[in-house]
Amino acid sequence: MNKNKVNSEDPHGLSGKKGVRGKYAEAYKNGYSVRIYDKDKLVSDRFYVAIEPDVRERFPDSRSINEALRKVITMIPKRMRSQQ
Repeated sequence: MNKNKVNSEDPHGLSGKKGVRGKYAEAYKNGYSVRIYDKDKLVSDRFYVAIEPDVRERFPDSRSINEALRKVITMIPKRMRSQQ
């Protein structure tokens, strides 16, 4: 068999692997952090959350979600924000 030939049904060559489908699905629902280090220095620290389909219809990307949340934050009195 030609090693360079791509199987259209398994383009990544994952068939026969012992992975568990959905193993981390429940954990991802709670959000997760991605930290990128360059040697010992943290260069990026991002937190990701799952967006429900009805919200996704109105806010299709991170930028629109963040803009909306920043507007909501400005509506909360500062004294309440500092207590949280």
